[in-house]
Amino acid sequence: MSDESGDAMPRLGLPYPNPGPGGFVVGMGADIVEVVRVQKAIERSGEHFLRRVFTEEEIAYCSAKARPFPHYAARFAAKEAVSKAFGTGIGAELSWKSMGVTHGERGQALCVLDERARALLHALGADSVALTLSHTAGNALAVALLLRRA
Repeated sequence: MSDESGDAMPRLGLPYPNPGPGGFVVGMGADIVEVVRVQKAIERSGEHFLRRVFTEEEIAYCSAKARPFPHYAARFAAKEAVSKAFGTGIGAELSWKSMGVTHGERGQALCVLDERARALLHALGADSVALTLSHTAGNALAVALLLRRA
């Protein structure tokens, strides 16, 4: 794959094979959340909220940070964005823990799906989920794409 100048472009860090040139976007979702909203939920409900919404890996990652709340908020936004890309929202078909955020070799965000979410991904005709996260002290943002190779 190359850009307009012909220079090689880096491959995306996807948990599944990169769809490469000619891939199709099957679904797209985005979410932005105020960090303080997630912080208040964690402070109010503590472990109950954390264990209901986040995977063990996500809890370990965020809790190890000096400022964990923006990291939790970004993962919360990621779950919302992925559920929107699936067109289901959080509910009967996807739970909070149906998807999780982990990291690739270069530190890039990767979406991990449970068995039920993987089955839904394939039922929708997609092969992979591309995910990006960003946060400031006040807001967290996530964008998710369901992709299908050509």
